Amino acid sequence: MKETIYRSIVKGISWRVFATIDTILLSWLVTGHFGDALKIGLGEVFTKTILYFLHERVWNRIKQSDNNLVSHGKSFLKGVSWRVFGTMDTFMIAFFFTGTPFAASQIAAFEVITKLALYYFHERAWERIVWGKIDKTPQNTTVGECINCQ
Repeated sequence: MKETIYRSIVKGISWRVFATIDTILLSWLVTGHFGDALKIGLGEVFTKTILYFLHERVWNRIKQSDNNLVSHGKSFLKGVSWRVFGTMDTFMIAFFFTGTPFAASQIAAFEVITKLALYYFHERAWERIVWGKIDKTPQNTTVGECINCQ
């Protein structure tokens, strides 16, 4: 089942809210400085919103099985692939704001664990939401849905 661009945008925003809170908390624990933690977390809002949208659009092009539910395995693989890009981005931003590769590495390493779990549950929750899903079978697709599914 395909998703509209609007669904990808809203899904990306909802993920970014949860992920930013997680990044700020982890950065605060590692650095001990709430100001640095805010800079790291808010810095990621811009880069990761764009990265997440692109990630969603790539995964939207991957053929799914004939059943209407996405498998837990696919949710897990999406989480792992996202985490690879997300961890690299976190490291670069944390290094930029802290100036120390050790702190940046710690933040990025902790995020691997917390974000994999958060992403998996976020993905599973969104699978239950029908809004923005497009059934591509001819009898179930309207002209408007075909236009918005690009």
